[in-house]
Amino acid sequence: MEWDAEVDVIIAGAGGGGLIAALTAAQAGLEVALFEKTEHLLGNTAASAGMIPACNTKFQHQLDIDDSVEKMTADILIKNHHESDPALVEALATVSGELVEWMNDSLQIKMSVVSEFKYPGHSALRMHAPPSRSGLELTKKLKRNVNALDNIYLLLQTSLQKLIQDDAGHVIGIQVASSEGTQYIKGRKVVIATNGFGGNKELVKQHIPEIADAAYFGYEANTGEGMEAGIQVGAATKSLTAYQGHAAINENTGLLVTWGTVMMGGFYINSLGERFANETQGYSEFAREVLKQPEQYGYIIYDERIHRNLLSIEDYKQIAEMEAFKTAETIEVLAEKIQVDVERLSFTFLDYRQQQNGQADAFGREFFDQNLEAPFYAIKVIPALFHTQGGLLINPHAQVLDTNEIIIPNVYAVGGSAVGVSGNHAYGYMSGNGLLAALGFGRIAGLHIVESLIEEKGGAI
Repeated sequence: MEWDAEVDVIIAGAGGGGLIAALTAAQAGLEVALFEKTEHLLGNTAASAGMIPACNTKFQHQLDIDDSVEKMTADILIKNHHESDPALVEALATVSGELVEWMNDSLQIKMSVVSEFKYPGHSALRMHAPPSRSGLELTKKLKRNVNALDNIYLLLQTSLQKLIQDDAGHVIGIQVASSEGTQYIKGRKVVIATNGFGGNKELVKQHIPEIADAAYFGYEANTGEGMEAGIQVGAATKSLTAYQGHAAINENTGLLVTWGTVMMGGFYINSLGERFANETQGYSEFAREVLKQPEQYGYIIYDERIHRNLLSIEDYKQIAEMEAFKTAETIEVLAEKIQVDVERLSFTFLDYRQQQNGQADAFGREFFDQNLEAPFYAIKVIPALFHTQGGLLINPHAQVLDTNEIIIPNVYAVGGSAVGVSGNHAYGYMSGNGLLAALGFGRIAGLHIVESLIEEKGGAI
């Protein structure tokens, strides 16, 4: 075969996972070709809140937060009912602290602990994020680091077509397509980082019919070609029924309403003005509950205290600037403004205020934080599919495995292209699982590639 170019590392997909893998390899002196099929570096990382769960970090130590790899691993496994591979979960928990500190210290992306509230399933404050609490800021700063290195070659509007193997079954390169035609790139290692298949309606209907009718809030370019390329060389897949849903997309602005509205003490009602499930079970599985309701939308009811505390989150700040919510001094007036039954919402509100922390209500909710006080807020929200959580089978080094669970030499998968740590269902998703699997396995893959190539070269890259 005639190759159009040859590099040390090929990375297909320039979302968060691909960028982290590229920077890790390039900092060690490797030549990296990074291919992105769209014209911008966006992806699900950019659309996220930029919050990375990490344990035992210096940022936690500064706040006297007690956390560990063992605690974080246990939390993830409990949330997904022990459906995911414990070795993958432990690998991510182990790398998480080093990842966040490396991003802060080496990449100059300022990180800090999100201390305003604790997301469902997390036993400790361990979310770390940049100042804006924005994935877009995270992506922009990762791109800045990529642009500063002359041994990363970034090509946009160039999509992965297939992996190329030699006669022994080793992956030795990829075929890509762009406006200039087909090219063949040779690489010593290949990383698939093209995310999942949430943007492929047929695959979603096939594997996750329960969420197929919801809006899609992920990146449209996530159409599953990375997974398909892996399957074509014999890779196994796992947990294709897993996904991250979300129950709180503001219909008017298309922005994500943080679940902090709930975790700080708010509650969720349907179009009839009634609560219908335990909001603190997790926003992923709550999306399915909303789809069961009349008209398949709802409102989050909260107050001024919660509103002010959430203004540090970029998406919510934009929502506030656009005044996408309704406010009122009484629940009755608020009900009129959002056009739900006044008596029903009044009864729902009074019943909710009678609940006490630690005592389960009729829906099983035990956490209520503080009583809501006037002025009250309501924001209309719809359920959505964010991204898929199943994909190519990998080991704790992010190496792709075949159907016999044997390593396919030289190929790695990270983020949505690979199986995640959310088990097999929506309930297994815990806040940050997606971003952690992307950035964490991106870091793991990059470090393993560096170590492998140094070993192959006898100590020198």
